[in-house]
Amino acid sequence: MAHQCNCGNTHNIAELGIQYNLYQKIDVENIECLNEYEEGSGATIFKKWEDRLDRNKYVESDVDNELLFNIPFTGNIKLKGLIIIGGEDDFHPNKVKLYKNRPHMTFDDVATEPEQEFELCVDTNGVHEYSPKVVKFSAVHHLSLHFIGTERTDKIKIYYIGLKGEWSPLHQHGVTICTYELRPQMSDHPRGENEDIDRSIS
Repeated sequence: MAHQCNCGNTHNIAELGIQYNLYQKIDVENIECLNEYEEGSGATIFKKWEDRLDRNKYVESDVDNELLFNIPFTGNIKLKGLIIIGGEDDFHPNKVKLYKNRPHMTFDDVATEPEQEFELCVDTNGVHEYSPKVVKFSAVHHLSLHFIGTERTDKIKIYYIGLKGEWSPLHQHGVTICTYELRPQMSDHPRGENEDIDRSIS
């Protein structure tokens, strides 16, 4: 089934539903959302595709119109797509900045250059895709998203963040400890009975 969103493009909803499944690879317990009004609400918007239009779960900013997500993954991902459903009217974020592999970012860190940023359109149906540069977003084990509202907005809301891409497990490299014998030790080589007899006679 095709659907036309506010950007003017037509999107295949059935195909998008299959592709947007990276929420399963997020380490949900360790998601950080800075400046959320209700503690823990930021983690609730990484939903199944079929639940993206559920308006009961959302995150709202607290003291101003910014939200910062620190999103750890259970492995490495190659990020290929992003979908955002923001709040209505003046609660909609205007821009998102993407940062790769910078765990525990704070608002003091967002002045640094992001890997990429997007101007956001109003997408109440959650079908408009933003396409990160794959060459910049391969081998991502941590993704930070900094959302900013317009100057006229006091707060922003987000109902859904969808992520599309490929996942691969992290490779753990074990440490091998080897002991090298530089000089043979007599205690490591048991002597035979005949050798003991010869020594006692001599």
